[in-house]
Amino acid sequence: MLQRRPANLKLWAARGLVLAAVAAAVAFVLLYRGSFEQWAHFGYPAVFFICLVTNLAVLIPLPGFGITVIAGSLFNPWIVGLVAGAGQTIGDLNSYLAGSTSKVMLDDLPHRERVFGWMRRRGALTVFVLASLPNPFLSAAIVVAGATGMRLPVFIAVTLAGKVIKSTVAAFVGYYGIAVLRGLFGG
Repeated sequence: MLQRRPANLKLWAARGLVLAAVAAAVAFVLLYRGSFEQWAHFGYPAVFFICLVTNLAVLIPLPGFGITVIAGSLFNPWIVGLVAGAGQTIGDLNSYLAGSTSKVMLDDLPHRERVFGWMRRRGALTVFVLASLPNPFLSAAIVVAGATGMRLPVFIAVTLAGKVIKSTVAAFVGYYGIAVLRGLFGG
């Protein structure tokens, strides 16, 4: 019983970090939305490029989720979801290739054993589910997908599907959420 308690604490800490990241993204949107409106004339190509760049880092999360929320408040959220998901998927190819070419030491991956277990049982489903949700495991799973030889077309398909779902939800949070938050806080 004592051994399970630290695992539960780690799980709750991870959940807390995800919740804090979402709250920070919403706060970021509320504070800086006016600044991003001046970039609106760049449109969907800017969303694609920013999402691509924020997903190029191997194992380092960058604020692409917040950008997608902001873009959803400025543009059509359906298109933002598609464009952001495509950009993120292409950016994630960097992590996939790092895993497949062993440029990343797999022993140093965060959550290594857990992610390897998931990937061994259901690799494509694991990548899809993790790509669909904001979570701390996705980067490690992408590296492991490359390292374990997941076929590139399968990786692209499941990652793209998951990223489009997550990005579309984020865009709709921006589309509807900004108006709600402005009403609540008098923005």
